[in-house]
Amino acid sequence: MARKNYSEEFRRQAVDLYESTPGATVRGIAEDLGIVRGTLRGWLDAYGTGKKTAPDGTRTSSPLRSTTTRSSGVPAGPTVPAGETPEQKIARLEAENAALRVETTKLATEREILQKAAKYFGRGDALVSRFQFVADHCNTFEVKRLCELVEIERSSYYAWKASAPARAQRAAADAALQARIRRVHAADNTLGAPRVTAELNDGVPDGERVNHKRIARVMRAAGIAGYVKKRKVRTTIPEPTDQVVPDLLQRDFTAKAPNQRYVGDITYLPISAAAGGGNLYLATVIDCYSRRLVGWAVADHMRTELVTDALNAAAATRGSLAGAVFHSDHGSVYTSKAYADLCAALGVRQSMGAVGTSADNALAESFNATLKREVLQDAACWPDEATCRREVFRWILRYNNRRRHSWCGYTSPVDYEKNTTTTTLATAA
Repeated sequence: MARKNYSEEFRRQAVDLYESTPGATVRGIAEDLGIVRGTLRGWLDAYGTGKKTAPDGTRTSSPLRSTTTRSSGVPAGPTVPAGETPEQKIARLEAENAALRVETTKLATEREILQKAAKYFGRGDALVSRFQFVADHCNTFEVKRLCELVEIERSSYYAWKASAPARAQRAAADAALQARIRRVHAADNTLGAPRVTAELNDGVPDGERVNHKRIARVMRAAGIAGYVKKRKVRTTIPEPTDQVVPDLLQRDFTAKAPNQRYVGDITYLPISAAAGGGNLYLATVIDCYSRRLVGWAVADHMRTELVTDALNAAAATRGSLAGAVFHSDHGSVYTSKAYADLCAALGVRQSMGAVGTSADNALAESFNATLKREVLQDAACWPDEATCRREVFRWILRYNNRRRHSWCGYTSPVDYEKNTTTTTLATAA
């Protein structure tokens, strides 16, 4: 939409553009400026020199005669007819006065409209705010005038107004979807848009499934998000050893079938000082195929028994670990002779990443971070050991059996194994 209020400098530049452009026409220059021809003609009358540039570059008289006072450059006043009688003069002045009153009323109305519109322009969607302003004031002012002042097309406004029922229907549908999202999120506030999408679409026919982008948009608008906590903790304690263990994974945390490749680590579980302080420790054994936690152990120490208990639990879950690879860091318990003897007895091949490089055991590190983020959330520690054991156990069961994992196509690790394999695996009692 063209502007309606132009500065005097802009008008003079427009006139100069017409007069200095070889072969310029009023129509062409007006189109370039985005104004109507009559507006440009008025500016030429007010500010023009009466000259223009011909196509050959020479200056010639303009067919549009200027009423500008040549000496001062100030627009001349109305022409006074020769031999005007006093009665004619009075009539002319009254007509001019009436025109000025009309113009004053117009300017006052425009000022009032713009004052009312100011509070609408600070909103998020400027275009929608302008449409809404016109709709809110169309009974007080003329729609044409409103649209001109806020610089929107009347056709666009009427199209927006005609689509109001459809927008209301979409808003109602989004409100209903938001209620469904809140129910899912209330049950587990760690869920982000991808897992909420998987939860809502689980078992739903294709025609009734909700697009993940729409769910993300509704969650964002409602301020709903999965829990995110940024905290970096280093827990590995390397132990010098003469035992040389190769890195059999080389950061490839995938497997073609269950019970082939495992990763594990130890993470600390902080306890409140009011309950004596200190830490519990969790040792894990995670299957690279499904991300299932097949073995774990919790204790108040970091002795070798912690990791041997976790590996024995994994063997009990799978029935046998013969031929499987277990990958860990260079923590002292993993490099101990007792642990090496257990791996040999179970038929497990040991694998270790580089010393002090967490990326070489990223899958296990990620699991530990997820557990603490989703269980502790904003808390710094557990109130006591009993609560810690109970909550960690509850979360592990949910992780294996119910929590939707992106690696598993947003199914749980246990369901992923059931859906993608035909091998019957022993389950923990």
